[in-house]
Parts: sequence; structure tokens; C-alpha cells
Amino acid sequence: MPRIQPLPDLLISQIAAGEVVERPASVLKELVENSLDAGATRIDVRIEEGGVKLIRVADDGNGIEKDDLPLALARHATSKIRNLDDLERVGSFGFRGEALASITSVARVAITSRHAAHGGHAFRIDGETHRTAPAALAVGTVIEVADLYFNTPARRKFLRAANTEFAHCHEALRRIALARPDVAFSLSHNGVSKLHLVVSDGQRRVGDMLGQVFIDNVRAIDVAAGDLRLAGYVALPAEAGAAAGRDSQYLFVNGRFVRDKVLAHALRQAYADVLHGSHHPAYVLFLDLDPAGVDVNVHPAKTEVRFRDSRSIHQFVFHAVQRTLAQPLAGQGNPAPASTDFAVGTGSNRPANRNWSPTPYQQTRLDVREPSVGAYFDFSTSAHSAEEAATDTQPLGHALGQVHGVYILAQNEAGLVLVDMHAAHERIVYEKLKTAIDAGPLPVQTLLVPALLEVSEAEAACAEEQVETLAQLGFEVAPAGPRELALRALPAMLASGDVTSLLRSVLKDLAEHPASRVIETRRNELLATMACHGAVRAHRQLTLPEMNALLRQMETTLRADQCNHGRPTWVQLSMDDLDRLFLRGR
Repeated sequence: MPRIQPLPDLLISQIAAGEVVERPASVLKELVENSLDAGATRIDVRIEEGGVKLIRVADDGNGIEKDDLPLALARHATSKIRNLDDLERVGSFGFRGEALASITSVARVAITSRHAAHGGHAFRIDGETHRTAPAALAVGTVIEVADLYFNTPARRKFLRAANTEFAHCHEALRRIALARPDVAFSLSHNGVSKLHLVVSDGQRRVGDMLGQVFIDNVRAIDVAAGDLRLAGYVALPAEAGAAAGRDSQYLFVNGRFVRDKVLAHALRQAYADVLHGSHHPAYVLFLDLDPAGVDVNVHPAKTEVRFRDSRSIHQFVFHAVQRTLAQPLAGQGNPAPASTDFAVGTGSNRPANRNWSPTPYQQTRLDVREPSVGAYFDFSTSAHSAEEAATDTQPLGHALGQVHGVYILAQNEAGLVLVDMHAAHERIVYEKLKTAIDAGPLPVQTLLVPALLEVSEAEAACAEEQVETLAQLGFEVAPAGPRELALRALPAMLASGDVTSLLRSVLKDLAEHPASRVIETRRNELLATMACHGAVRAHRQLTLPEMNALLRQMETTLRADQCNHGRPTWVQLSMDDLDRLFLRGR
């Protein structure tokens, strides 16, 4: 058996490169982050053949001292940290001191730099010979990485086509650019410009990167609690942004793009009550906290982190996003002010402590009666003209009528509103049920004559096993025969519906998930089933006062933008939209 012996430095660096330099995009990420750590305000990237032939990153940062150029290429040499305390509170992107050494071991690297203190002198170092020579350059640094994996052909075989590798490089730069709107970026591939970003604010940078459609369908979030701050944008669940998939999920911790299971789970839970089908949440979020509260030294690629108090972080993010999405219609404003800037840097600037309280839930009666607000429209004897109604500031306006007993048409300041009345009322009932059950046992209504329900043996057994769960949900059920149940009481707010169908649906849900803690783990799903049965059914004719009452309740109901299944409950057609439909002004 061979004896133990130390590995050559080059082989050690090549082994490390296997973790740090996964593909050209990994190289680009490390180089651009070094530029940001150097205080760059402009970064220009040139790529050839997907980054395999060349990756050139030029910045206007502080530059590197002549005597430090050899150290920049050495393993475990860094200006970012000095001791363990620095490591535990690291605020820079780089700190390991191994990226450039790893890259140099598998590519041809050259660094040209001019330090601010050098006057008019710049110097260039060759990564192979480590020789330094004078060069011409403004203050800043240019790093060229050529012929990636030229000396490790086995690794090169695992790379994809040039366009695929460039796509990864493009995405790596997009992630960095999203977090730093205060820095200008440019990117070219094979001589063709692919990205050009000027210095801007956070909102404009997000719009430049993800498009105006994304900006138009999001809510801004900026919440702080202690030394935690969450800022950015979350897409409205019923809008196009929420269906875009995981490629519209950008999450940053202290300015660093991360993929973290704790945060991803918190965000999935925040959207769980409002997202439709298989859609994924869409967001651009920046979590800022004390660097001592997060360990970024988990993986060489530094896209994974570990929080010191992951439970508190999870709850903070979950509640902040959930309450932002739950904001009632009456509390909605523009997605974000034009001056919004949520570039939180690398954690060196701590957010100021400020109290934060969620939007209060506004209690409203569930019955659909004529509201106390203003008059309503009647097609035959309208008490108010359309011009007078258009001055009303109610977000959903006033009802004009129904379409086939399914949709409510209303007029507001902006134009025409279409409301899916069943979906809207389902959300109202659902939120009322959740609020009521949180406050204690649901108010029940005892039936004067118990409703009898023929059931299967499995349903009868389920009713007997889940009697306590049913009681918590407001149902009093007792056997009335071998295959018959007697419903003696049910939730008061659902008493006007089809009570036997309601009970059968609840039993079906309970039978599919028989568990002692079902009321806790699946409470909202059970309440959603109940709300669906309690909501006004499609094709039911409503009076104008009933329609207006429904609109007013929507305006003060949490998550009223979408039903319990994530579908939109209403859409707005502006006067411009209507004019375009009828070619007015052309």
C-alpha cells in the first residue's frame, strides 16, 4: 500500500476548483463579487464561447497593490478577514482566499490592476509565471480567464454547449445585478451586447431585469423587526407573475443570492392559502440581518447559508409575506413608490429598529344586505348619473348588474370591474371561518329538526372516530342507524346552505386524512371545503343591494384578490382598455 504523502499545491488547487469552479458561470460569479468587494460602481463583462474561451471582467474599483498581485493568486490569501471573529461576522462576498487560486489552476489567468495610490502606474501579472510587468489602465482591475479547463480535459467534457453555458453566466450576472442597483453592469457574448444596466433604484432595476409585467403585478414589502428587515416584491398570487415558475424566485440574504430550505419553506407556506394549482410563488426579496446571525461558510459556492436562529427567521419571513399578500383591497396602493431602494448591501449597514404591526382585520357582517355606503345603481330608475358614480372612491365601485348569474359588473373610478361572485364570497366566508375558529369554538346553530344523512359504513365510522374534530368545526353529529347520521347542529354562518352536502364533503376530507391532529395540520383545507359550500352559488340572481354588499365585504376582507383555490376573484378593465376594444380614438 502506498505511503501517505502530501499532495502538490497545484493538485490541491485543482481539487478545490472542483467545488468552486463548477462551470464558467461559477468563475464569473466569483470575479464579479470580487469587483463589488473592491467598491466598483461599474462592471463590464465580456464572454466568448460561453465563457470557455474567455471571461473578462473589468471594474472601476479600488484596484490591487503591485506587491499584492502575487498574493491575489495564492491559496488562502485574502484581505477580507483576519481571524475567527471576522469569519463569524463576514460581510463581504469573498473571504476564503481560494477562488482565484482555484481558477488559476484550471485556466490561463491574467490580472491587470491600478491601485488608487499608484498614481499613473498599473501592473499586470501572469497567472502561470507569476511575473509582474507595467501596464496601462485607469484605476480599477481587469481579470481575464482564458481556456477554462485546458489542463483538465475530463472536466471540460462535462460542459454543455456554448449557448447553454452563456445562459448560466447571464443568469449569474442577473442575480448579482438585482441586488446592486447602485452599480452599472454590461455583458457581451461573442462581441454582441446582451445586457446594459445603468445605475438606478431598486424598483427600476427589478423592472429592467424581470419586466414591467412583473412590476405591475406585485406588492412591495418592507418590514423590519429588531435587526431583521425584509424588503422587495412579492407577486400577487392570481396574476401572471405567480405562474412564471421557479425562475422568478430571487432571494438574497445580506445582498447574497441564496437557495435556502428554511426561507423557501416559509415562502411556500405564506403563499399556501392563496396560490392556484401547481403555480409557484414569484418574488424578489432581500433579507437583511446582523452578519453574526447567519453562517455563510457552509459551502464553497456560498449559495447556501445557515441561520443561528432559523425558527425566528422562518416565522419573520412567513408572517411578513403572508400579511402583505393578505392586505385588504381597501388598503391597497401602488406596488411601490418610485424611490423604493432595497439594495441592502452586504449587511454592513444595519436597518433602524422600528415597530411593525400587520394590517388589522376589519370585521364585517357576512350577510348580504344593502350597505350603509351611498346609493346603488338600478337600470330602470338610477338615482345617480354615471358621472357622479365615477367620483366614488370605493375600490370596487358600485354594482350595475349580473352576467348569467355568474359575474357581477360594477363601475369604479377607473372603469369596469368584473367579479366572480361565487369565488369572491367563498373567500369572504373562508376568512370569516378562520377568524371565528381562532377566537374559540365556532358559533353553532341547532337545527329544530335534525337533518338525516344516509352514509356508507366508512363515512359512519369516520364520523364516530372524528367526533371531537367535527365538534371543533361546529358540527354535532350522532348515529341515527347502522348507515345513517343525524346532523343536529352546524356552524351558524353556513346554516343556510345545503347542510347534508356540506357534512358529506367534510367527512370525505376527514376520511382521506385520518389523524389525531387533523384539525391543526389540515384546518385551512377543511375550512376551505366548508366555505365553498357556504358561498353564494353561481346562477343565483342577486339584488343590487346584495351585489353592493358583496363588493363592500370584498374591500375589507383579507386575501380578497383570489379565491381559496388561488383563482382571481375580480378583474379591472380601465377606460383605456375599453376604448381599445372599441377602437375609439383611432
